Amino acid sequence: MYLFNKIIVNPQLPKRIEKLSQIADNLWWSWNTEFLKLLKKMDRDLWEQSDKNPVKFLKHVSQERLEDVSKDLNFLKEYDKVVENFEGYMNSKSTWFNRKYPENKNDLIAYFSAEYGVDETIPIYSGRIRNSIR
Repeated sequence: MYLFNKIIVNPQLPKRIEKLSQIADNLWWSWNTEFLKLLKKMDRDLWEQSDKNPVKFLKHVSQERLEDVSKDLNFLKEYDKVVENFEGYMNSKSTWFNRKYPENKNDLIAYFSAEYGVDETIPIYSGRIRNSIR
């Protein structure tokens, strides 16, 4: 017998904490320890099981836990601070690139390298294969 079809159900972030997904999808988290601490606070065991990978973590955290933290005033205070820092970084006009190349501010730039290790949780071409969470 073989598996014909597979259904994957991902948890849905409550509106109040929906920016977690946007931040997890941006490598800003690789140098922002406050965001990583926030996820670890949500579920320490799952954080370790997900190899401290925010994207993997958010795909496996329970819906019940997401609902709980979206109502936790202490968590929300820290979340709001992280979001404010992230948005400040993303909207900053005083970056090196903007100062050096102001006429190119709308250009798109992409850099690809299979050998470039941004963070230990991001698998790279020459890196080791990690077991997935089940």
